[in-house]
Amino acid sequence: MGAYVAEGLSRGEGAVLIATPEHREAFAAHLMAAGTGAMEAVRDGRLVFLDAAATLGRLMVDGRPDSERFEAVLGAVIAEVRCRTGGCGLRAYGEMVGLLWADGEVDAAIELEEHWNAQLETSGMRLFCGYPIDVFGEEFDSARLGPILCTHTRLLTANGGLARALDHAMDELLGAEAAVVRREVRDFAPPAGWGALPDAESTILWLRSNLPQQAPRIIARARHYRASYLSVP
Repeated sequence: MGAYVAEGLSRGEGAVLIATPEHREAFAAHLMAAGTGAMEAVRDGRLVFLDAAATLGRLMVDGRPDSERFEAVLGAVIAEVRCRTGGCGLRAYGEMVGLLWADGEVDAAIELEEHWNAQLETSGMRLFCGYPIDVFGEEFDSARLGPILCTHTRLLTANGGLARALDHAMDELLGAEAAVVRREVRDFAPPAGWGALPDAESTILWLRSNLPQQAPRIIARARHYRASYLSVP
């Protein structure tokens, strides 16, 4: 995500980063190292850091994100940053939906995504949302992810080595049938309205839907292999 923000700043665009303290520090370090003039952008009001938890708290009414508060809190910040850039563009990164997701507040997360999408229609900005989703976990299934995928154009993954781990696990547990599964996954057409999915994530969803008895063993084995790959220097 640091490269995404750095590219925008280098083009004179603005950025609004709504993140946890740890990730705000990581963004700041990356932008400083990239030589993007981050300090100057902060002074000029083109780069704004907001705390995800505190900002989310300002948007909530009775446990749900409120559209009027969203506009008053974030709409105002976005409009100000856009003004500071002179119309050069704006990039945003948000983790508030991720906080709701992690707390099991899926409906509230979807509502917040809808508020963001309404803002995108009028602001012309680009938006990345950060979700702490365990693709090996039970929550990674079509029923829970469907509404989320309908509010995004594309899902990006931070799961290095996932495709290799899945291939290894399927070859070991399915034998010759693994080749059949790969063909089926390639032909898998996601439901209308879903954002684009990486191949490995599509495979996991396909396995859960079509091989429910075998999927848990395959996914558990893939988790083990991925950990092994990441531990190798």
